[in-house]
Formats: sequence, C-alpha cells, structure tokens
Amino acid sequence: MLPDNLSDPFRDGELSARLAEGIRAAVQRPLRLMEVCGTHTMAIFRHGIRTLLPDAVELISGPGCPVCVTSAGDIDQIIELASMPGVILTTFGDLLRVPGSSGRNLAEARAGGAEVEIVYSPADALNRARNTDRTVVFPAIGFETTIPVIAATVLEARTEGINNFFLLVSHKVVPPALEVLLADPELAVDGLLCPGHVSAIIGARAYEPLAERYGMPCVVAGFEPLDILSAILLLVRQIRAGKGEVENAYGRVVGEDGNLRARQMIERVFEPCDARWRGLGEIPGSGLALRPEFREHDARAFFGLVPRSVPEPKGCRCGEILTGKVNPRQCPLFNTRCTPTHPVGPCMVSSEGTCAAYSRYGVR
Repeated sequence: MLPDNLSDPFRDGELSARLAEGIRAAVQRPLRLMEVCGTHTMAIFRHGIRTLLPDAVELISGPGCPVCVTSAGDIDQIIELASMPGVILTTFGDLLRVPGSSGRNLAEARAGGAEVEIVYSPADALNRARNTDRTVVFPAIGFETTIPVIAATVLEARTEGINNFFLLVSHKVVPPALEVLLADPELAVDGLLCPGHVSAIIGARAYEPLAERYGMPCVVAGFEPLDILSAILLLVRQIRAGKGEVENAYGRVVGEDGNLRARQMIERVFEPCDARWRGLGEIPGSGLALRPEFREHDARAFFGLVPRSVPEPKGCRCGEILTGKVNPRQCPLFNTRCTPTHPVGPCMVSSEGTCAAYSRYGVR
C-alpha cells in the first residue's frame, strides 16, 4: 500500500500541518471567512479543517446549496405539479424530502399516489419522456455547475421534437447573490472562499467586481484539505496586507474565464430573470428562465403556474443560516423538532446543507 502522501497528495498530513501553522502565524485579529459552496461546508467538516485552525478564524457557511436556497414557493409548485393527474415528476433524490410551506414533501406526495420518479440526470428524465405519452416534468434546480447539462437536454428535446418534456426552472446564478450579501452591513465577513465547481464554469474573473467594489478578498478553492487550507492561507495573507483581490487556488480545474463552451450553451437556452432566494428575497438578474424559443418546454407556462410567496416554516431559521447571520445551533428547532429523519427546513435535508453538516459531524 502506498503512503498517504503518495496515494492522495491533496490529503498529505504533513503539508496540512504546515499550512495550518502558516495560517496561525499570519492571523493578527479575529476573522470571519465565508465558504460560499455547500460542498466546501461538507468538506470542511469531513476533513476536520476547523480543528486545524486557530480560534481567531471563524468559518461560516453561505448560500451555496441550490436546494437550500430554492424558495418555499417554488418547492410548493414542485409538489403541486407532482400531484396533477397525468404528470410524471422526475427529480434528483435530494428534493424528495424537502418540505413545502405546509410541511408536505414529494415523498409524501408519492406515498399518496403521485407519480414521482428518481433520476440521476436530466437525460434520464428526457428518456422517460421518450417512452411515455404522459407529461414528464423535471425540476431544474441548480447553480452554473449543472445548468449547461440541462441546457443540452433542452436542445436535444427540441431537436427530436419531444413535446411532453417540461422543465420547472428554478436556476440560480451565484455572483448576484454574493453582491447582495456583501452589501448587507450586518454580514461582517472578512473574506470569501469562492466555489470551485461554479467557478469552473464562470471563471475566477467573475469575482473581480466584488473584490473591487467591496475590497473583499476572494479565493477560489478546491475541495481537498490542502485546497481549502491553501485558500484560507491566501485569504489571511490578503487580509493582513490590506488587499481585496481575486486569487485562484484551484488552477488545475478553474481558469480565469471559465468554460466558454458551457457558458455559450447556457446563454443559448436561458436568459436572466429575477429570482427569489430563501433568506435573501428576490434578487434582480439572479435567476434564469427559458428563452422564448424554448418556452414550449416551460412547465410554468404550460400549466399556468404563477410565482408565489409563502412564509417559512414557523421557527425555522434556514434563511438566516444561509446568509451567515446565525449558525444551526442557534436555531431552536435544530436537532430537536428538525432532524435528518424529520426535517423542517431544507438545510437539514440536502447533502450540502449546513444544518445537515452540523448534525452529522458536529462542531467544536
């Protein structure tokens, strides 16, 4: 068997310790750093990153879980569609137990007779439509990472003339949400760990306006321990030097301008629109809608669904958790009325949810 530092160089214990020591040496005051991405949140817990950091460095989670930031009104529409006669709702498994405003979820709708099927890609949903005369709906929830694949599926459906395939689009794009966060004087964040997956599509350069406007240090990070610790060290050094720049600590995956072909695919099928985020409200230009030439695949248009605003579940603080204002342990429902087996809010359901991470791994 190979030694750990050879079999998995990005988890090298000696290098991790050296990076942690560099962070301790560079910190001059208490710092709050936000990891934007939900995958970062889980990786930080899984690898025990917090145990390596000095007490002066606080890591807080941001709105980086696409399921978590989907508004309760959109979740209600998904459950409503699943319950309509003649509809087959195809979905990723992480949506199955997300509760709507009434507390009901897709799993309960399926138990009541709704046709809800788990798929592993939008291509699976399209294939389901190929093999039935019934109406197939796929909830399109995600950030820039997954949007190109969904755009390609829409193009394929149009090319083949598959007219019983529909999307319920709730896509979000990350930079406008970060703009709203950084403009909030209550946030008090010193630096951003920018998402690796999203940045692979939009590029590191996408964060330059935020760094320039708010003097905010931004570092794009990968998901292994050395990736995360290297990014934190770069952030701490920027803060110590009084800089607010964009650095890329994930150069093996992320380029300055991202994936041009993927971005062109998104722009061909979707256009910007206003979108409602859980915890952040409606943000102009932060969502995507199907362009007019692809509206024949728009579930909202086909079924006449209108946007709705519904209240969060009583006592649930997911919105504040997603904006870094509180942590899960400050929510009165956390691990009491809201648990992984009986979730009240989406942050406890999603595999990238902050509450799920706190519940599973705990925190010092």
